[in-house]
Amino acid sequence: MTAGLWEHWLLPGIWITVQLTLYSAVFATLVAFGVGIARTSRLWIVRFLTGFYVEVFRGTSALVLMFWLFFVMPLGFEFQLVPMWAAVLALGLTYGAYGSEIVRGALAAVAPAQREAAIALSFSPAQRMRRVVLPQAIPEMIPPFNNLLIELLKATALVSAVSVADITFAAQLSRLATGDSLEIYSIILVLYFVLAFLLTRAMRLLERKAKASIGQAPPPGNGLLARLTKGPDKAAAKRSATPKSADALAPGGAK
Repeated sequence: MTAGLWEHWLLPGIWITVQLTLYSAVFATLVAFGVGIARTSRLWIVRFLTGFYVEVFRGTSALVLMFWLFFVMPLGFEFQLVPMWAAVLALGLTYGAYGSEIVRGALAAVAPAQREAAIALSFSPAQRMRRVVLPQAIPEMIPPFNNLLIELLKATALVSAVSVADITFAAQLSRLATGDSLEIYSIILVLYFVLAFLLTRAMRLLERKAKASIGQAPPPGNGLLARLTKGPDKAAAKRSATPKSADALAPGGAK
């Protein structure tokens, strides 16, 4: 693969994919929190309208919605969206519907005693949500939001259908120019994995900070990196300490 393909197609495609993911994630997050909080409203009409939105956008295809926004809407409304923003709108509305259920579930999981304590302190409904409920619910939202963000990243590959020059679109052009499908699509797979891995690490860091902000100490790391940084001496000391304790507790054990 020549350096020109990287410079003119693949590297710009990576940047477009990053922008799509960022813009769509921000829009989807705003939709998710707005709809998710509205679904806990006491007004039945608000719950009905937001529930209708969730069912509609969870039950439709993001790709078909993208086609409708880009190809059909100009026919009926005489307004043409730029391909990038048609893609962001379609992805944000679709994944915002999924995210709203995460928000609603996390809000419902907050202990009723916390709400009752806020009422006893004469907090308004907005103050209860902002000072008591949301700070406890957000750490519980982050792991499922991480999964949703990874799915959103992979869904950006759909935007090549409306001529947005993301990684997938750049890979198709590169394959047509070079005829080398194996190398190009293998590189694209690795690029998506690297982007997803970086997003996961960032979301885990965000989760730790969110839990620390409400006084929940994060559990000690048990991943591969944590085990490697512990060193062999500590692990060996832990293993050697167990049988000694067992011998000392056994009847007639060594003194």
